[in-house]
Amino acid sequence: MLDKLKEWDRRYEELERKIQDPAFIADRGAYAAALKELGGLARKVEKYRDFSKVQQQISEAQEIVAAEDDSDLVELAREELDELETRQETLLEELKLMVLEDDGHAGKAVIIEIRAGTGGDEASLFAGDLFRMYEKFVEAKGLKLEILSTSHTEVGGFKEIVISISGTEAWNFLRFESGGHRVQRVPVTESQGRIHTSAATVAVLPEAEEVEVSVKEAELKVDTFCASGPGGQNVNKVATAIRMTHLPTGLVVQCQDESSQHKNKAKALRILKARLFDMEATKKARERADSRREQIGTGDRNMRIRTYNFPQNRVTDHRIKESYSLEMVIEGNLDKLVSALRRWDLEQKIGTL
Repeated sequence: MLDKLKEWDRRYEELERKIQDPAFIADRGAYAAALKELGGLARKVEKYRDFSKVQQQISEAQEIVAAEDDSDLVELAREELDELETRQETLLEELKLMVLEDDGHAGKAVIIEIRAGTGGDEASLFAGDLFRMYEKFVEAKGLKLEILSTSHTEVGGFKEIVISISGTEAWNFLRFESGGHRVQRVPVTESQGRIHTSAATVAVLPEAEEVEVSVKEAELKVDTFCASGPGGQNVNKVATAIRMTHLPTGLVVQCQDESSQHKNKAKALRILKARLFDMEATKKARERADSRREQIGTGDRNMRIRTYNFPQNRVTDHRIKESYSLEMVIEGNLDKLVSALRRWDLEQKIGTL
């Protein structure tokens, strides 16, 4: 753990030097990225330096006690030592949590992909419910939401919707949403009142910084076509929609929401880079995984993580085996659920130490 803390400290000092270099400042992209990374490290480094200072003070107090030259001074040193050791223990626990929670993505914006699964129209409506749930949660947290791509259905749902959420806590708040979401309810089209089960999948991807993923133009195949809406009718007579294929991996991204090719291409590239970044991060996590918990932590989209039972007004998260008010959760009040998942995640990691 101490190696990680020292690494943060070294990186912080390196970044402080860089942002004072006029040549570095001239590279606006690199400078902005450095400032962002510096801000993400500030609290961690401050806590580590507090810990180091307390360690030094403990060592000095112990030397005074060991010398035993002045009884009054020794008594004061012993009192100070008790306080310092308590402070050291508190700081150590806080630092331990920081190291355990750090996965390299803290502070990043996220791209969330919500796709309708089994269940036809009802699944697409549920995908829409999930989008609105996240929209309300994000608004309450003061984060910024941007719609990158949508594919609507005739009933008002989504085959797929891709959104970007930015803010310093975006990743920490939303990283546990990846996986299969199942809904049990009576569809509006059901005349006999029977409960149906439908599903949607959610993928939460850390958005890649420019310096983290490099995509060459030669690796891309870009096709244009006319944007269309529900039912297939043309929304746009000009070919502004973009279908982007990453030739080395076969990944395909499609964007049609904007009115210009340029804007749709820029959004498609953001989604593509996030997927490539996630592929590499997932690969590395699996390579170093030595427990089932770490494999789950890579965000397996095939794993059913949550069931939304409307007749019983209950949402059950299957990872922590806890239930919450459906009415509360679907309205975007995810705080209790997020807190429970973060505690669960830490417990799993502590268990592997």
